[in-house]
Amino acid sequence: MRTPLAKSVKKLSPRSSVRRSIKSSSKAKLTRLKPATKRSPAGKARAHKATNTKAAKSKLKTASHSVKKARLAAVSTTKKAPKVSPRSTIHNKAPGKTKRVHAKSVLVLRRPAPVVPPPQPTRDEAAALKAFEAAHREFSRGHFAEARNRFRALVEKYASVSEVTARARTYLAVAEARLRTELTLPRDADSLYDRGVIELNRGDYVAAQELFERALRREPEAAHIHYGLAATRARLGAIDTALKSLERALDLQPSLRIRAQRDQDLNPLRSDPDFEQLVFASRE
Repeated sequence: MRTPLAKSVKKLSPRSSVRRSIKSSSKAKLTRLKPATKRSPAGKARAHKATNTKAAKSKLKTASHSVKKARLAAVSTTKKAPKVSPRSTIHNKAPGKTKRVHAKSVLVLRRPAPVVPPPQPTRDEAAALKAFEAAHREFSRGHFAEARNRFRALVEKYASVSEVTARARTYLAVAEARLRTELTLPRDADSLYDRGVIELNRGDYVAAQELFERALRREPEAAHIHYGLAATRARLGAIDTALKSLERALDLQPSLRIRAQRDQDLNPLRSDPDFEQLVFASRE
């Protein structure tokens, strides 16, 4: 009979024990370290060269890989870039506001600058301007004594209006100078005509015109004075009034046509057909 102790003990077969011994021996072999082998200098150089070549190849691979990645990224961005048509619209992403702007032509609207009305003249300025216009009207008519009195009154009364009074003082000085020359001028028409010819030859055509006009007031039917006035007005460029004065002179004295044909003072009138008809009418 078998005892309980004998039942609990397991019998090991010879095969199982052999297998365990083989496994333990193989594990022991794996755990053993290989003995270090000494390399020659040539072998060490070859090993160093092989490691260097491996490192260079790995660097080249990583560089080529990065280049490929960059190319792929560039291609993807160019492919994914949206095409903007000429009439495509751009929406503003601000909350609550949407704006459509054409990409072809962007029009920026600006508010016009506010128009500032000119300042209204005060009561004194308006009165000074009115007085200046009245005085200038008398000055342009040749009434220098009346213009002098008006300009003097303006300067004294509206001294606070500096702009108007400055202009009034200028015209006042001119009017006083004209009055002084009137006192020194001769009284008869022939003397005034002679002074006018002197000023015409000197080139002061304005003074010559004034002298001829003064002479005509004293002798309105003098043909030579009308002729001198025509020459002076022609030099000043007043073609129409010069032709009228010349016509009046030739009507009073037809022999002046011969002088007019060669007179250089009348050269500005020669291109006008009325001059040809006036001066060369006797040849027809």
